[in-house]
Amino acid sequence: MRIAELAGVRSSPTARDCYASLDVNAPDDYRQLAALLVDDWRSRGIRTVGVAGGQGAGKSTLGRLLTSAGAFHGQRLEVLSIDDFYLTKAERKRLAADVHPLFRTRGPPGTHAVRLLLGTLEAMVRGDDAAVPRFDKGIDDRVGEAAVAGPVDIVVLEGWCVGAPPRPAGESLAPINPLERQADVDGIWRNAIDDALCGAYAELNAALDVIVFLKVPGLDAVRRWRLQQEGERPQAQRMTAAEVARFVAHYERITRRMLVELPNTADVTVELAEDHRIAALHMARS
Repeated sequence: MRIAELAGVRSSPTARDCYASLDVNAPDDYRQLAALLVDDWRSRGIRTVGVAGGQGAGKSTLGRLLTSAGAFHGQRLEVLSIDDFYLTKAERKRLAADVHPLFRTRGPPGTHAVRLLLGTLEAMVRGDDAAVPRFDKGIDDRVGEAAVAGPVDIVVLEGWCVGAPPRPAGESLAPINPLERQADVDGIWRNAIDDALCGAYAELNAALDVIVFLKVPGLDAVRRWRLQQEGERPQAQRMTAAEVARFVAHYERITRRMLVELPNTADVTVELAEDHRIAALHMARS
């Protein structure tokens, strides 16, 4: 398989058979990647995995293929999305009033119910039943929960800020975009985000055996791919290009940091080209 060759590893016969069984309508690179990763995790007894990457990087697509790859091997692989653990609209409204108005917008660290997510992850690893919240981005709020019966062999957590590190020494807090310059003049929001990353998010990252980083080419690609995602939503719920640009600005600082830091710390780094194909694959452990 081409993807295995990119990583300098040899794909097993079972990985190749698994690849052949996956959805032929899915991107071929992602089919190969899913088969290769699940084969590796099975051989090493991996139980918890984080999949990180900017908006539109293909986290959900990879998650679906990983689930199918697990099933091919007779293993149950459950994918959690950090997006389902957003604070409710009412909770974010209170956070915006108490800390900073920018916390009304979902997405940045500080806007997730991380303790709830940690408890859910731990329950699934123990083999217990779990209740997973569901979040509707169209109405920007939670819409109940789904029951997940145990046991589960591998739990995959996908989300843009999974594995995001706190601010490294020397990183400037100076505004990097119009949103930060105009709406976070005193840096209160930026500091609060980093406080969150030093707390429960760090505990969450430590609970993951492996982190896979889908490395986007840059912020222009994130904006373009995020706008493409909007086209899949009902017309009344779609954001315009200007709204997408402002929305992505909330994520820009941490996304840029992840692009620099995670290739050095993630177990697997998947470099994406502008056309969304996998350009390079680095596996720290094989």
